[in-house]
Amino acid sequence: MPWSAALALPPITAARVAGWWVLDPVPLALSALSGWAYLAGVRRLAARGRRWRPGRTASFAAGLATVVVATQSGLARYDTTLFSVHAAQHVLLGMVAPLLLVLGAPMTLAVQATHRPTQRFLVGLFRQPVVRFVTHPITAWFLFGTTMFGLYLTGVYELSLRNGVVHGWVHLHLLAVGCLFTEAVVGLDPGWGRTRAGRPLGYPVRLLLVLLLVPFHAVLGLALLSAGEPVAAAWYEGLGRTWGASPLADQRTGAALMWGLGDLVGVVLAVVVAYQWMRADEREARRLDAADDAARARAAPR
Repeated sequence: MPWSAALALPPITAARVAGWWVLDPVPLALSALSGWAYLAGVRRLAARGRRWRPGRTASFAAGLATVVVATQSGLARYDTTLFSVHAAQHVLLGMVAPLLLVLGAPMTLAVQATHRPTQRFLVGLFRQPVVRFVTHPITAWFLFGTTMFGLYLTGVYELSLRNGVVHGWVHLHLLAVGCLFTEAVVGLDPGWGRTRAGRPLGYPVRLLLVLLLVPFHAVLGLALLSAGEPVAAAWYEGLGRTWGASPLADQRTGAALMWGLGDLVGVVLAVVVAYQWMRADEREARRLDAADDAARARAAPR
């Protein structure tokens, strides 16, 4: 939101957040294009007689809807005026949307629905050293965690408030690192979140990485809550806002939101990983039982 528009904003209300939408063409177009490509892949699989799980489609659609809400709804009107609104936007783009998008398994769909040359290109891309480094679980965890500190404890956040291009790139970066980390620990798509040996990350380590996000949220939350002045103080003071909480009080509200909601989404992610772990153990138990039954059948006298 440009400076002049931020100056003219009326007091925030639930009705304005829900009903006073903006048109940000870039994220809207990217969301629409992603949705179209995903549905095209599902239709192509159906034409081949292969079924794609409806739950995955619904999850991906919900992830795109979350991106649209974060970037087009009234949240986008007030995200440069109130830190608390930005904090809600941060959680939506950095944690909620990535979880929903990744559970839609878009890269798996891309590999299964495209033609052979594209499939070979995608598989080869996943094996490139740079891609393997960026998608390595530890790298993804580090990028996700340090992004929060790099944004708020440097001048990047204030620059994003003053510059619309930087503002858009911050949103894209939050979504990208969120997807990288979530893909690394959920691991539905091929080639992502693997160790240097090329093996999928074990479930205990995945769960540990999720739990290790808690200190990031706690330290950042405490830093923002205990700060004596707001981040980007010059920007907020220059707005001359006469309604609502003071910039510092609003920052503390936003820090509490980011800390609490971030940990809540982290719990959901941990539950997803634990559920996957349980299902994997069940499949392994069935495989061992089947192998044992086959061995007994071969050893039985005829």
